[in-house]
Amino acid sequence: MESAVVVSIRMSTAQRRVLSTVKHSGEASADALAETLGTSASAVRQHLAVLKSGNYVVSRREHGRSGRPVDLYHCTALGESLFADLSALDLSIELIGLFEQEDPGLVSRAFELSRRRRVEHCQDKLVGTSLGEKVDALAALLSDGGYMADVESIPQGEYRLTLHSCAIWAIASRFGLACTSELDFMREILPEADITRVAHKVAGASVCAFEFRPRTQPHSERVKDPSALTSA
Repeated sequence: MESAVVVSIRMSTAQRRVLSTVKHSGEASADALAETLGTSASAVRQHLAVLKSGNYVVSRREHGRSGRPVDLYHCTALGESLFADLSALDLSIELIGLFEQEDPGLVSRAFELSRRRRVEHCQDKLVGTSLGEKVDALAALLSDGGYMADVESIPQGEYRLTLHSCAIWAIASRFGLACTSELDFMREILPEADITRVAHKVAGASVCAFEFRPRTQPHSERVKDPSALTSA
C-alpha cells in the first residue's frame, strides 16, 4: 500500500491521479501515462498542461524511437512536496513543540537560521531594476515554494503581494515565529521597500497579503483593512 498522500490545492481528482502516476513513473510521456491510467492521451495532455501551469510538473523533449520528438514529464520540487509523509510532518511539529517547552530560544534561533538560509538562496535571484520587477521575482520564488503568489499594482506606486496558499501552514498555524520570520525575510531581501502585512490567514483571513511601498515615497496615512482581502 502506498504511504504517500497527495495533498492537493485546487487540483481535480483526475489531475491528482496523473500527478501520482508521474511521481511513480519518475519520468513518462503522455502516451505512457495514458496507458498506465487507462484513459486517452489527449485527456492526459490536458491534465498535464494544468499541472505544468501550476509548476507541479515540467517536461523535457527527446527524440523517440521513430525519430519524432517526445515530451517526457517529471515532478518539480513543488510537485514532489505534495507527496507528504504526514507522520514525518507530525513528528517535526512535535519536535518543535518540545524544543519550545525546553527552551523557547532554541525555536527562535531555528527560525532565524532558516530565514538567513532563505535570504542567501534568494537574494541574487531578485532580478530587475524596479521595485515592481523585484516583487514579481519574489512572487515567482514563493510560487515555486508552494505559496501560489500573485502581484497587483495599487495606487501611489505600491504593490500588493497575495499568497493564496501557505506552504508551511501546519507550522505557521501553531508557531507565530514562522509568520514573523516570513515577513523579516521579505524585508531583508527588499530593503528598498516598506512592507506591511495587510491580511493574515492565522488571524482568520483566507489569504496572506503584503503591501510594498518604495522607501522614497512618504508613508500614507490611510489605515490598512485586512478584512478587505478575506474574500480574495
